[in-house]
Amino acid sequence: MSRGKRAGSRRGTAPPRTLNKAALAIGAAITLCVVAWGYLVYAAIDFGTAARGGSSSAWWFMALACLGAIACLFVGLLLVGRLLRALGITSPPSSPDAPAGPRPVGGKRAAR
Repeated sequence: MSRGKRAGSRRGTAPPRTLNKAALAIGAAITLCVVAWGYLVYAAIDFGTAARGGSSSAWWFMALACLGAIACLFVGLLLVGRLLRALGITSPPSSPDAPAGPRPVGGKRAAR
């Protein structure tokens, strides 16, 4: 253990953790999309069974349930991308109009 007037902890106090409300809301939306997707897949299977049994209107309900399941899964995957960005795991894409870096002094000719 060190002694002296400059001895002490090398680290400062850790900042208090805050709740990331955006990530929490996106996580809840992802959960909702996954539950809706599961229900729609189950409904599509049920309607498909009824349609094979001879009910012609069940084909339309099966098609609608399939389209809804596709939409829920697509939105859920988009929200996973948003969640990764909200958590800081990925960064937003750069715009093509933004300069790549600072311009060299003297212009393009001097940079050669």
